[in-house]
Amino acid sequence: MQDQDLTPDTDDHSPKSRHSPKSMLLIAGAAIVAIAASATMYFYFKTSDKMQANAGDPQQVAAGKIVYQGSCASCHGKALEGQPAWRTRKADGKLPAPPQDKTGHSWHHPDEQLFLITRNGVKPPLAPEGYLSDMPAFDDKLSDRQIWDVIAFIKASWPADIRARQKRVNDANRQ
Repeated sequence: MQDQDLTPDTDDHSPKSRHSPKSMLLIAGAAIVAIAASATMYFYFKTSDKMQANAGDPQQVAAGKIVYQGSCASCHGKALEGQPAWRTRKADGKLPAPPQDKTGHSWHHPDEQLFLITRNGVKPPLAPEGYLSDMPAFDDKLSDRQIWDVIAFIKASWPADIRARQKRVNDANRQ
């Protein structure tokens, strides 16, 4: 009786024969990177749908004023006036902190963008690559609620016509 070779046939098209351990490791690594990138983008851009900046809410505005005075006024001014010559670059290439009152440009932006700039700082994708700014990220200093409160406080300082214009910016951003 002859000995039969019981070695599995390598042409059986099983998953093991189609992918080497090295290629399986590369596929798994790519999947992990894709998942991590997706999660990062989600948390980077995610803001709570329940949170908003309501300039008509006296409690939120009062809370925002306290946070603003403690975290923002040193650069943007106690009266939201910004730094002098805020449209002219300093020697280091950075722009001074802009005013947050009606004379500034914050009201040109939707609330969501103001929130993201405050939480994440002025950097890509919220600013062009290489943009220089002293605006720090407050994600590890302020809660999302506190950031929304500050935005409500700032918006409450704007006259009704500016708030109406910024509301249109917000509405267009939501569409």
